[in-house]
Amino acid sequence: MAREVPLTEHNDLLRVLSEAKHALSVSEIHDLLAIKVARRTLQSRLKMLVEDMIITREGQVRSTKYRLAEGAPNAEETFPLSDAGSAGLERVSQNIAARNPTGYNQTFLEEYAPNNTRYLSSELTDELAKLGTADTHEQEAGTYAKQIFQRLLVDLAWNSSRLEGNTYSLLDTRRLIDFGEAAEGKDQREAQMILNHKDAIEFLVRNVDDTGFNRYTIQNLHALLANNLLPDPAAPGRLRTIAVGIEGSAFHPLENPHVIVNNFDAILEKATAIIDPFEQAFFVLVHLPYLQPFEDVNKRVARIAANIPLIRTNLVPLSFDGVPQGLYTKSVLAIYENNDISLLRDVFVFAYRRSIQTYAAVRQSLGEPDPFRIKYRVELSDVVSQIVTAPMSREGAVAFLKPWCAENIPQEDREEFRTIVEDELLALHEGNFARYSVRPSEFQAWQTVWKLS
Repeated sequence: MAREVPLTEHNDLLRVLSEAKHALSVSEIHDLLAIKVARRTLQSRLKMLVEDMIITREGQVRSTKYRLAEGAPNAEETFPLSDAGSAGLERVSQNIAARNPTGYNQTFLEEYAPNNTRYLSSELTDELAKLGTADTHEQEAGTYAKQIFQRLLVDLAWNSSRLEGNTYSLLDTRRLIDFGEAAEGKDQREAQMILNHKDAIEFLVRNVDDTGFNRYTIQNLHALLANNLLPDPAAPGRLRTIAVGIEGSAFHPLENPHVIVNNFDAILEKATAIIDPFEQAFFVLVHLPYLQPFEDVNKRVARIAANIPLIRTNLVPLSFDGVPQGLYTKSVLAIYENNDISLLRDVFVFAYRRSIQTYAAVRQSLGEPDPFRIKYRVELSDVVSQIVTAPMSREGAVAFLKPWCAENIPQEDREEFRTIVEDELLALHEGNFARYSVRPSEFQAWQTVWKLS
C-alpha cells in the first residue's frame, strides 16, 4: 500500500515521524510536513501506512496519534543516496571509537581551484539551473526572492532551525515570525533561534546589492544568527580565538587564531571567484563549517550564506525542505572526518530539487476556489473586518482570534480557520480591503497600527 504514496511524500511522512520524540496527532503531522497535502489525504495515507505496519496508531478517534513502528525504515534509510554517499554515510555511522581522530586538513582548501576544481559536475549544475531559473532571471538581483519573501522567510528559518534540533513546528514558526506569538511550552532559545534566522534572511534579501562572500556579509550574518545565543555577548560576528570541539565527532578543528583568519579570508576569496552559483553555494556549505571560524552557529551561517548566489541570480532559493536532521548532521561529519563531500552533495541536490517543487507551487497557487473558505466566508469577512476597524495590532489580533474562534468556529476547524484569517490579514493592501466592508480611513488607521507592531 505504501508504494501508492508518491515517494517524496512518503519520505516526508517518515521524516516527520522519525524525528518526533513522541507520538503525533494528525494536526501535528500536518504542521510538520514539508510537502503539504489535504488533511483527508494525509489521514488516508496514515491509514495505509498503519496497515503496512510501517507506523502504529495509538488512542481512539479524536485522540488518535501515530508513531514510527519499531524496526520500520526511517527517513534516513529511505533517502535517495548515490553509491558514494551511501559509503560516506556508512563510515560516519560507525561508533565514534571506531573512527580515527583527525584534525583540519589544510590541503583540502588549498587544492580547490575556483572554476577548475568542481564539487558539482557541470552537467548537474546545468540541470539545476534549467529547473531553478525563475521567470525573473533577467530582472535586477533579488527580484525572485522578494516575490516569495514571506514564504521563504518562514520555510528557511524553520528548516535551518529544525536541522539544529529546534522543536518548533512550521505553523509555530510562521506565527512567531508573522505575529510575534511564541509557542507555548517551548524554550525561549528556540524562539530566539528562529527570530535570528528571520533577521539574517531579511538582511540578505533587503541588501542584495551590498552582500556577497566578504567579511561584512558573513560576519554580520553570524552576528544576526548568534544574537543572544552565545555566553560571550561580544562573540557574535567575531572570528574565534578559542578552541572548540565537535560533539559526537572525531574531528578536532583548528586552534591557531592566525591560521583561522587566513583560511577564512581564503574561503571568501575562492567563493567570490567561483562563477557557477550552485558551485558557490555548495563550496560554502562545505568549507565554512569545516573551518569553524566562529565559536558556534557555523552551520547556520553556511546554510543562509549558501543562498547568496541563488538570490543574486534570481534562482530558486535553497530552503532545506525535507532534509532529515540526522542525515544532514552526518553529511557534515563526513566532511569533518574524511573530507568526503559525497553525502552532503546528495543532500544538497535533493534539497534543491525539493525547493524547486515548493516554490513552483507557490507561484502557481491560484487554483480552484477553496471549499473551506466558501464554507466560512461570512465568518471570515466578519472577523477580518473587526480586526481592521478596531484597529488591532498583530499582538492584539492574536489575542482576539483565540477566543473568537472558540466561540464561533467548530473545534475541528478552528486551527485551519485561524490560519486563513492570518493569511488574509498579511495579504491586505490598498487594492483589496473593500471586500471586508472597510472604509479607506479605517484601513489607513489599521495599517499604521499594524506596521508599528
